[in-house]
Order: sequence, then structure tokens, then C-alpha cells
Amino acid sequence: MCVLSENWTLVDPRDLGALVEMAVVAERAGFDAVMVSEHVVLGPGAGAAGRMTNPREYALPGNQDPATPWPSSLVLLSAVAAATTRLRLAASAVIAPLRHPLLLARELGSLDLLSRGRLVVQPTVSWHREEYEALGVSFERRGALLDEHLSAWETLWRDTPAAHAGEHYRFADTYFEPKAWRPDGPRLWFGGESVHPRLLRRLVRYGHGFNPLGRPSDDDLERLAAGLAEAGRSLDELELVGGVRAVFPDGESPASLAPALAGIPKQIDRGFTTFCVKPSQFLDDLDAFPAWCDDVVERVTELDGSTTAIAGESAAGRASGRFRGCRVPGSASADPGTAGQQGRA
Repeated sequence: MCVLSENWTLVDPRDLGALVEMAVVAERAGFDAVMVSEHVVLGPGAGAAGRMTNPREYALPGNQDPATPWPSSLVLLSAVAAATTRLRLAASAVIAPLRHPLLLARELGSLDLLSRGRLVVQPTVSWHREEYEALGVSFERRGALLDEHLSAWETLWRDTPAAHAGEHYRFADTYFEPKAWRPDGPRLWFGGESVHPRLLRRLVRYGHGFNPLGRPSDDDLERLAAGLAEAGRSLDELELVGGVRAVFPDGESPASLAPALAGIPKQIDRGFTTFCVKPSQFLDDLDAFPAWCDDVVERVTELDGSTTAIAGESAAGRASGRFRGCRVPGSASADPGTAGQQGRA
């Protein structure tokens, strides 16, 4: 999976069209998916833990400049959906409690329908108290609000008319059309720093994928497998999302690709099948993006003989304009993946 968020050292943050073009090139090259994360607003505390030492690092809780650009993930992915036909669209770290479930279900369902079922949603509670305060939403109740969103979405995408009677949201005799592409809505991923009880319940009840923050422990995976088995499900049903770890030589330069990819085989052995790569961690020249993508594909294919990309000429030979091509197999989630948005609740 190609991470489109946080590439401000590679692409002008105001040039959203460039991100859409990157997605188009990625699809032509053989990428399985693109990922976009979100914040609605940031406050001064966004950098309270100390800002990232290299601007190519992933946005983590407390390491961001408050002026960090976060365009609307759903608007951007709608543009990507209209410009592509096969690429999965991962709306990672959708901070559900900041909206009403009727409104968010409408936006997600419409995007899923527009893309003919290509949408993947990772709903989360995030970590930034000032963001909740700015929008007038209770930070302390964010976990309960997310749980009600999930219940309401299930009803809205299935029933006509729909009704929900929760502690925080209530509606009855509600006609909600058109619905999402599938009767059970978009595919849902969940993640966090550990498999705590609330996350486990969400994964067991609603999950199609597990996108953890960092590398989960063996105990976490065992806890997840046991919880699924108790509900008559199997860990094999979940898409396990991993990623690569960039090691920067200093505070200004991109990382080397080979050491980052070297961690993939061990993740494959643990059952992970999807891996995220953020381009800006490894290159600064957008014109080099296509050749870099071809290099990633070749290297990953050598690491895992079962990995395949779409056959045909290289992306570098297909693309034109400001990009000359790109090709990455499989789907991917950055190692921290949605690190900047995930939180525990």
C-alpha cells in the first residue's frame, strides 16, 4: 500500500492533485491500495512530546507541528476513486467521534458506492484532546462514541428504515439511501498499540483487518486469535497489515530502502500479508518516484517469491507528465501506519 499522507517533503502540501496523480500512477504500476489519514484540526499540544527530528518520519501522537497539513481524507479519496478503477482506498484513522454517525455513514457509504466497494475504513478515536475540544466533543467519551458509530453504521447500511437507540445517538424510522456497495458496508480495519479489551471486541465483532501501531507482540496476536476463535472466527479471516521501518542517517536526508524492506520476511512468517510504504521516507525527487516504485517491486518480489505485481511493461515506461511510473505489489500499511491518529479508548 502506498501511503499518500505526510509526503510534504516530496509534494507541495497544497498540490492535492499531485497526490491523485500518484495514486493513478500507482494503480497502473500494480499497487493494491493507497492510504490517507486525517486530522480535522490541531492545537498547540500537537507537538508537546517533541517534534519529529526528520520531517519524513511518521506523524505520531505529540510529535507534530500544529501547522501540519491534513487535507480531508474522504474528499481526497473521492478524487482518487474517480480517477482509478481497481485501487483500494484506505481511509486510515477516520476519527469517527468527531462527527455524527448519520453524517459519517453517508460520506463513507457514498464513497464506497462511488468506488464500487473499494473503500477500506479504519475508524479510530485518536489522541489529540485539543481537536475534540475545538469541535465541542467529549474527549473522555470518545471510545463509547466510536462504539455507537459502529453499531449505527451496521444498521444504516443494512436496514430500511433504520433505527438506533444509544446513549449518545438516537434515530428512528430513518431512510438512508443509497447504501454502501455491500450490505454490510465498507471493509473495516482496526488498530492500536496493544490488543486491549475494547479493541479486541471491535475486531471480533466488526473487523476485516488489523492494522496495529508498530509491531504487535506474540501475546497480542495470541489474544486476538483466541478472541476470534471464541466467536467462531479465525485469525486467517483478518488482513494483517504491517510495514517498513525507515532508518534516517540524519535529520535532513531520506532513508535507504534495502534495510527497511529487510524486515518484511519476518512479518510474512507471522501471517502479515499487507505492507505500507511511504515514498517520502526514501526519496526527495518526485520525478524519481516511478523508478523507485519499480525498484520496490523488484526487491519485494525477491524477498517473497509469492508476491506478484500486475504483468506488463514497467510503470516507468507507462507513465507520462510529472510522473514516469510506479509499481508496488500487494497492499501496505506503514509500520506506524496510522500512528499519528490512533489512540486508545
